[in-house]
Amino acid sequence: MKNFIKKYKHGIPAFAYLAFYLAWFAYLEKTVVRPSRLIHVKLDDVIPFCEYFIIPYYLWFVYVTCVVVYLLFKNKQDYYRTCTFLFTGMTIFLAISTLWPNGHHLRPYIMPRDNIFTDLVKIIYAADTPTNLWPSIHVYNSIGAHLAIVKNQKLRKNKPVHIASLILCISIILSTVFLKQHSAFDVITAFIMAAVMYLVVYSFDIVSVYQYHKYYRHRRRRFRQV
Repeated sequence: MKNFIKKYKHGIPAFAYLAFYLAWFAYLEKTVVRPSRLIHVKLDDVIPFCEYFIIPYYLWFVYVTCVVVYLLFKNKQDYYRTCTFLFTGMTIFLAISTLWPNGHHLRPYIMPRDNIFTDLVKIIYAADTPTNLWPSIHVYNSIGAHLAIVKNQKLRKNKPVHIASLILCISIILSTVFLKQHSAFDVITAFIMAAVMYLVVYSFDIVSVYQYHKYYRHRRRRFRQV
């Protein structure tokens, strides 16, 4: 057990951050009852409600978790990049929700149909209030999970996994607007934030830059001690 913990101790900060995120989000859900900013664009009125998208919406939890856990055990460097991408965006989202409380009035007051899918939508509606929406973390993290697969040398060569990830990613993004969980504005801004973070994490490779400077700081300290 000690060897297992030592080998995969780099996963501990992720669990700590998840607890931090959930606590902050739960606080916002309780305190942001009447948001000062309502989000709405004309495109929202054109998009119909479709309860069948609840399936990919729920799969988001499995999708992102599986990608992070896989990288935790298989590729430490890609794991660090993915966590940097996801956690930075999630923290920005929490900051925005705290400083600029937001929400929307897009959800249907009465379900247009009565079936198992609308029952599942009701569960989400009851657990997640129509507040703290911008930008959409469902969209942002789906992009982050797919990028992690695309950038991983092993996974990107597996075409079935690559294609399945792309289809699921797109389905989850569509689900956010078809379930009226998010405005199209939330989706667009999530794409913008993902594009910026792609440049930081993958183009600039901030993880490798940080590790490089950390390594040489450590060597300079050792040199001075000698």
